This record gives sequence, structure tokens and C-alpha cells, in this order.
Amino acid sequence: MGHLRATVWGPAEFVGLPPWWLVGEGVLAAALAVAGIVGTSVFGAWTGRPGLADGAVGLVCALALVVHLIVVRAGRALVGAVAVLAACLAAQAPQAAAGVVLAEQGRVQSVVVTSVRDEGAVRGGRGRYLCTVADGRGVPLQVRVWRGCGQATRPGDALAVVYDPRGRVPPRGVGAGVGALRALLGLSGWAATLAAATVVAVVRSYRMTVPSAGRRNGAGTERSSG
Repeated sequence: MGHLRATVWGPAEFVGLPPWWLVGEGVLAAALAVAGIVGTSVFGAWTGRPGLADGAVGLVCALALVVHLIVVRAGRALVGAVAVLAACLAAQAPQAAAGVVLAEQGRVQSVVVTSVRDEGAVRGGRGRYLCTVADGRGVPLQVRVWRGCGQATRPGDALAVVYDPRGRVPPRGVGAGVGALRALLGLSGWAATLAAATVVAVVRSYRMTVPSAGRRNGAGTERSSG
């Protein structure tokens, strides 16, 4: 039973509080992973590099974190939880990154609603309303807008959208009080949960090695990675 528990949740072979260096290792791994997942998306959106902005590199960072936890033999349940959290953060980072670009360098323009779609009716429940819009020349925008689009919105109504003059990110409806910091704060819950799970996984991966006959007079414990 002890071996099964150690395999699923990690051995955590220390008495009392975990060593400070072990906590530091977990914090460092968590910080690098969060910075890599979110930072690459923000950098890619800001510089107009789709290969970074679409979250693919963020998924690579998430995979690197999972591989690190596997190498240090973290508990399988904790590795799985970290993998799910990291993937979710990587999936949401591109939208937040686009929000940063639009908040800092976006411009507002008025568009005309051409159609309204009730996503709740389509899915059999309550959901957002999505508006198809066109600019002042009648050219349709290749995105559907949900900010400012509601049950009372009708074709022909005017909506405000914010767009990037350099075309790095798609336009979106203007939301109240949406700034760069607010766009990133939407990821704070996922990032904090991922960081906490990573620290716990690293700390609980600690193992004490049994000293060999030739080392009985030397150090008694150390971190074992395999």
C-alpha cells in the first residue's frame, strides 16, 4: 500500500517541513513553466509571429514541465493534474495575449451588425449572442463579435470593435474596462493553480537514497532522480 501511495502521490520522504531547496526547486519549475506558456503567447502576439501567438510553443513548455516531473519521479496523479492545468493555461493564453495587444495598441471603429446568432438556442441552453459585422464599406469582418452583442441587438445596429492597425490579432468587441493587466488577470487563477500543483508535485517527489556500504560514513540522504 505504501508503494502504491508513493507511486500515485509521490513518496515525500522527509520529516516535518520539506527542505527549503526543494521548495525552491518547485517554485522555479512553476515560474519557468508559467512564464514560458504565457510569455511566448504574449511575445508572439506583440511581434506578429503566429507560431508563438497560437499557443503551440506554450504547449511545448507545458510538455517540458510534465517531462521534468516524470524525470524526478513525481506522483502520477500530480503529474496528470499538472498536465491538465498546463494544457488549459496554454489554450487560454493566446486570447489573453491578443487582449494585451488590443488594449495597448488597438483602435476603436464602428461596425454594422449583419446577423445575430443565439449560441444558447443552437446548443440547447443559455449562451452568448454572436454578431456577424461589416465595416463602413460593407466588407464583412472574418470574426464574430460577442462583446456588445445581446438579445436586443438587431441587423443594422452599430457596434464598436477594437482592432489592431497592424493586423497582428483579430478584432473583437469593445468591453468595459478591458486593459492589458485585466487581460492577463484572466489567467491568474489557472496560473496560480498550476504553480501550486507543480510545487506540491516537486516537493512530494523527494526520495531518500539508501547509502551503499562504501558510503556509510558519508552523507546519509540525498535527492534521487531515478
